[in-house]
Amino acid sequence: MFWSAALAADSTPRPTTIDDAQESATSAAGWVEENWSTWLSVGLRIALILVIAFVARSLVRRAITKFIDRMNRTAQAVDGTALGGLLVNVERRRQRSAAIGSVLRSVASFMIMGSAGLMILSALKINLAPLLASAGVAGVAIGFGARNLVTDFLSGVFMILEDQYGVGDSIDAGVASGEVIEVGLRVTKLRGDSGEIWYVRNGEVKRIGNLSQGWATANVDVQVRADENLDRVREVITQVGVDMAKEEPWNERLWEPVEVLGLDAVSLDSMVVRVSARTMPGKSLGVERELRWRIKKALDEAGIPLVGRPPEAAPDAASADTSAGVNAPSVLGNPESPQSQAASAIPPPAPAAVPPPVQK
Repeated sequence: MFWSAALAADSTPRPTTIDDAQESATSAAGWVEENWSTWLSVGLRIALILVIAFVARSLVRRAITKFIDRMNRTAQAVDGTALGGLLVNVERRRQRSAAIGSVLRSVASFMIMGSAGLMILSALKINLAPLLASAGVAGVAIGFGARNLVTDFLSGVFMILEDQYGVGDSIDAGVASGEVIEVGLRVTKLRGDSGEIWYVRNGEVKRIGNLSQGWATANVDVQVRADENLDRVREVITQVGVDMAKEEPWNERLWEPVEVLGLDAVSLDSMVVRVSARTMPGKSLGVERELRWRIKKALDEAGIPLVGRPPEAAPDAASADTSAGVNAPSVLGNPESPQSQAASAIPPPAPAAVPPPVQK
């Protein structure tokens, strides 16, 4: 059947004369002459759109790169100073700026090239209404199906732009807490106190407590006896803070002198003295441990006893009689004693004898 169709096609008459060929060439040349101006204008328009799109994309990306470099230079200028400690370190600023730059470059490229593509389709006389309607329906379907993904992405973008936390910060995200080891647009990685790694979706984070920004407070409670001299206790603790602030590395971690706030609690046998110090963010626990160590040694050297230490007995004090609290033996403990028999219960009377029946 295929061969018969091929033979039938070969048997169709073809123009073999010079007039027919000349007529076909003339009609083709006329059609090209009628449409070449339209083709040229459309081609030039498309080329102009592409050139403008690529130039605009290059300029925008270059401007974003310069902005990110300026942010990094500002971070390097304040690194190692007190202002740098109050803000963030260079590595965190670098990672944050790199993430912001990547997001901005991607958004700029998508908007510019997408607009250029739509303009090219419009120049080719293609109806964009069905395409835009289909794109809108697809966007709505994707939005409903991946709403959690969109929520996580938008939350991550705002977290990075607002600089809520960064790599190296200790945060409390509600669902988990620990040190930030990676910040993404969808997931944040935290390392817990026991070494575990938490993957927290950015859309699930409702509140964030950042323990590494600004400054931190080290609080130490010193519990001494109620009869101690408070002025002497204050003097010893104050001297501990002065000595600690002169040594490395505590002179950098202590941002203010150690302060004795006063009595935090008072009872019959003890009292609690509250000691506080403002420290570098994230270093409060280490400062608290060192303060406790030094205060304990200073109190021992000053002869201030700790709460719970038993008082020393006088050398001429007589030993306590261990049998003083023992009761005298009771006569009721012997069942054969008259007192025990008198106190025993009275036995019930014996039942009366029943006479035998009379025989008839």
